[in-house]
Amino acid sequence: MGAFTFSKRGDQGETSLLTGERVSKASLRPQAYGTLDEASSALGLSKVFTQNENIRQMISAVQEDLVMVGAELSCEGSVDEKCMVGPDKIGRLEQWIQELQQDVPLPRCFVYPGGNPCSASADLARTIIRRAERNVVALQEADGHVRPELQAYLNRLADLLFTLARYAEKKA
Repeated sequence: MGAFTFSKRGDQGETSLLTGERVSKASLRPQAYGTLDEASSALGLSKVFTQNENIRQMISAVQEDLVMVGAELSCEGSVDEKCMVGPDKIGRLEQWIQELQQDVPLPRCFVYPGGNPCSASADLARTIIRRAERNVVALQEADGHVRPELQAYLNRLADLLFTLARYAEKKA
């Protein structure tokens, strides 16, 4: 069995941002990017609960985006511009929403999650993204270092995940 290494640097309740700065694990940045990690994990459930390749590809692309968003949040905007979500990623989410809604129109009533495992976990990811969105707004209000495109991406992503969950109820 291989050797295990433990840094133990987080034992006192601090973590390192990508810049190397040490901050409390309870501070706004780790709260925001940690919530994105939760959402990605919930999306991983959706991915394993479906055989629909379209759903799997969308989820994989979103998970890649969430890594970029998390990186940006963990280094206070000093990340390379090509590693940031921008209008192209937001436009892609909007296009997917339109395509999914053409295939499966949204219901005109309140939806209770749980149609199947794929849709339920997509709905779970949506609610986690909404929490991440609130965390990012709090971060923006506290220190002003959040790009508007990042906030727009998260808002649109929650819309996509609602639509994807409805699509998955019929097509997963």
